[in-house]
This record gives sequence, structure tokens and C-alpha cells, in this order.
Amino acid sequence: MSRPPVNPASSPSPSEEPGQGRDQPDGNARSARPPAVVVVALVVALEATVLLAAAGLYGYQLAVGSPVLSFWGAVFTLVLLLAFSVWLYSVAVFLYRGYRWTRAAALVAQLFALTIGFPTLSNGLLIPGLAMLLPAITAIVLLFQNKVLRYASRTGGSTPAL
Repeated sequence: MSRPPVNPASSPSPSEEPGQGRDQPDGNARSARPPAVVVVALVVALEATVLLAAAGLYGYQLAVGSPVLSFWGAVFTLVLLLAFSVWLYSVAVFLYRGYRWTRAAALVAQLFALTIGFPTLSNGLLIPGLAMLLPAITAIVLLFQNKVLRYASRTGGSTPAL
């Protein structure tokens, strides 16, 4: 969905100010956050928490001297786990707020979870495989609901430059 063109000479209406709620198409009442948005944001935040826990365990193992082939490779992996965890937390927060860019980021995260979950499940690890697949499939289905698409269509809060 795209917005209608705005005359840059006019000042933005109160509903276009940063930090204000978005209006429904009739322009009168604030739109309610769909429950599907809350579920997807919680799934993404839960995935971020799991990555953070994995990073903590990985860092602990690295600190107590577990054997690794490359110390700096292990440090790089730890930094990647932490960075992805922070990234997923920010995706969850901004998806909950209704920003447009988070839909793509959440979808890519779920596709990565599917990519890891299917081989895990097919290797006979039923519980970890289902723990990756079920939330990812749920989030993907919910990301494409019309209410979620309408709600998560907010762009940045700044006014046009020209």
C-alpha cells in the first residue's frame, strides 16, 4: 500500500507527526494493533532470546577453555550470534510499533529458521526441529494477513525533504 502524494508546502497533519498513532482509512480513530502482529513480534523476540542464550552458552564455553580450531573464528561466531540477537530484538520492537521494513526482516529470519529446522527434523531431532519449524511457519502465515499488512505499513516519521 502506498500513501497518497503530500504537498510539501503544507505542514504535516497531526497524524503524520513522529510518535503519533496512525489513523484508519476514515481518518477518525486510531487503528488497533492486530493480535497477529503481537504473535509475530513475540515469535521474533523469542528467537532473539534463544540466540542470546546460545551466545551466552557459547561465550561461557569459550571462556572456560573448550577446545576450538580457531580462537578468533569462535570469537567471530560469538559476535555474530550477539549481533543477530540484537537485530531480531529491534525487528520485534519495530514490528510491534508497525514499521514497514520489519515485515521483510521478520520473513527472512523465519526463512532462516526453516532452513535450519527442516534438516534438524529430518535428522531425527524431533523436539528441536519442531521448536524451530512451528513458530517460523506460524509467523510466516501471520505476516501475510491483511490486518498485519495494513498495520505494518508505517514509514519513517520524518517529513519529505522537498
